[in-house]
Amino acid sequence: MSGIYIHVPFCKHKCDYCDFYSIVPSGEMDRFGSYISQELRLRKNYLGNDTIETIYFGGGTPSMLGIKDIEAILDDISANFLLSKNAEITIEANPDDLGLIYLQDLRGVGINRISIGIQSFDDGDLKQLGRRHDAAQGLKSIEWASKSQFDNISIDLIYGLPYSSTKKWEDNLATAFGLPVKHLSCYHLIFEENTPLYRKMNKGAVKPVDEELSVEQFKIMQQIANRHEFIHYEISNLALEGYYSRHNTSYWKQIPYLGLGPSAHSYDGNSRCWNPKSISQWSKAIASGRLTIEVETLSENDRINDYFLTSLRTIWGANLADVEKNFGKDMASKARETANKYLKKGMLEIEGDSISIKPEHFLISDGIIVDFLI
Repeated sequence: MSGIYIHVPFCKHKCDYCDFYSIVPSGEMDRFGSYISQELRLRKNYLGNDTIETIYFGGGTPSMLGIKDIEAILDDISANFLLSKNAEITIEANPDDLGLIYLQDLRGVGINRISIGIQSFDDGDLKQLGRRHDAAQGLKSIEWASKSQFDNISIDLIYGLPYSSTKKWEDNLATAFGLPVKHLSCYHLIFEENTPLYRKMNKGAVKPVDEELSVEQFKIMQQIANRHEFIHYEISNLALEGYYSRHNTSYWKQIPYLGLGPSAHSYDGNSRCWNPKSISQWSKAIASGRLTIEVETLSENDRINDYFLTSLRTIWGANLADVEKNFGKDMASKARETANKYLKKGMLEIEGDSISIKPEHFLISDGIIVDFLI
C-alpha cells in the first residue's frame, strides 16, 4: 500500500503564520492540472506495483482548483496506478472557497474526505491570523460539506495565540464539537522564520504565549475531546474511532508515498526526494518531459531516527521487536534502556513489545523522542 500527495501551491493571500510554499495565482494555475498529470506519467514507476490507498490534495489552497482539473488528476491516477476501491481521497480547503455546488461537485468526482482550514471561530482571531474568511463562512462551509454527503469532515484549529485567550479556545472547541466534524487537527501557533508573524515578533508587536498557558490550553483540548469520545491519536490530531487520517497515519508508519507538484516530497523506504520549491523551475522541467528532483539516500542511522521520530508521535508508538528485527539487537537494547527511564517517570506506557508516549505528555514529546535518536 502507498499514498499520493499533490501539492497545490496557489493562495489568494498568504496568512501571517504560514511558511508552506505558496504563490499568488498566475498563468501557471491554468496549466497546473496538466503538469500534475504529466508528472504522474513520468513517475508512475516510483511506487512499483503498490496499491494506492490514499490521495491527498494539500497546499497552498487546493480548493482553488477547478472541478475539471481535480477530476482529470484523479482519472490519471487511476490510469497509471492501481487505486484501492476504498481509497481515502482528501482535499484541503479554505471556507470561503466552499460553495454548496462546488462541494457537491467535489463529492461527485470522488473526493470523500475534506479538511477545512477553520483555524478559529472567532473573527478577532481570524483577522489577526491574516485569514481571508470570517467565522460565519467557517460555520457555513461545514454545514454545506455535511449537506453534500461528506461524512468524513476534518477541521484545523490553532491554539497558543498571543492575541487570544483560553476562554476563546474553549469556545472554539465547544463550537467544533457541536458540529458534524469527525476529525480535528489542533496546532500550537509557531513563529516560523520569514513569515509576517515572525517579523511582528521581532519588532515586539506580538510575543509567544508563556509555557503555562500553552500547557493549560493543551489540557483543555484533551479534556473536552475526551468527553466527546475523540481519541488523541497523534500529537496534533484527534478523531472519533474509525476517522483517523489514513494518509497522515501512513507518514507516521513509514509507508511509501509519491509527492507531486512544486516542493512536494516523496519517500520509498530507502530514500527521500523532493521537487524544487519553485513552480517555474518545476513546471519548465515537467513541460519538457524531465524531472528536477533532489534525492537523499537514507543511511541506517537515518532510518532508525525516522522510525522513532514518526512512530513516537502516535498512540501506537514504536515496536521494539521491529527495532531489533530491522536495526539489530544493540539498537533494540538502547531503545529499551531509554524507554525504561521514561517508564519510571510515568511518561511512557508499554503494551507487549510496543512503547508509546502517554497522550497527556504529547506536548513535551520532542524532548522524549530526541533521547531515542542516534
